[in-house]
Amino acid sequence: KQARQLENELDLKLVSFSKLCTSSSSARDGRRDSSDTTPLLNGSSQDRMFETMAVEIEQLLGKLTGINDKMAEYTNSAGVPSLNAALMHTLQRHRDILQDYTHEFHKTKANFLAIRERENLLGSVRKDIESYKSGSGVNNRRTELFLKEHEHLRNSDRLIEETISIAMATKENMTSQRGMLKSIQSKMNTLANRFPAVNSLIQRINLRKRRDSLILGSIIGICTILLLLYAFH
Repeated sequence: KQARQLENELDLKLVSFSKLCTSSSSARDGRRDSSDTTPLLNGSSQDRMFETMAVEIEQLLGKLTGINDKMAEYTNSAGVPSLNAALMHTLQRHRDILQDYTHEFHKTKANFLAIRERENLLGSVRKDIESYKSGSGVNNRRTELFLKEHEHLRNSDRLIEETISIAMATKENMTSQRGMLKSIQSKMNTLANRFPAVNSLIQRINLRKRRDSLILGSIIGICTILLLLYAFH
């Protein structure tokens, strides 16, 4: 009878405890959507009610655990062999109920504590954001100007580095081309020094071509003059 009475009382307490946590979560969501200014659970009446109900439920669970222990001692005592199986079944049922209530209590309590911890964390973050926003506007403006100036300097450094890289590449290209021209010139000089007879033969051929051209031009001119004289005579 004591076990059933405690179980009924625990059932009512757990229902109220669950409703408290659910209403706190809903109220927190509504408060966050409407005005995101102060934490809901810190120092609130729900917080105090949660602590009070948690202590009461823990006390009831302790009492119910003690009753179950006494029933276990009774079933193990001598003088009740014929009723031992029925009593063990009843004891097991009460133990299962105690286990279910304990699990439900710890789960609800953990959910509530998680909600409160998250709300405290969000409140702390909101305070930090508000303190940052409410800081000196001059300092924020200076910081923004410093960041912009720093970005401009970085861009200038990048452009200078690119220009220097292009100049170095151009210098290397020109040095390479100068080396190639010197190599070609040296090869040409080597060929000219190595084959002087060929050079002189080429010069003679050029002179003979010029002489032949002059002779042919003279002949063509004389013939033209003779033809004109014959035509007008």
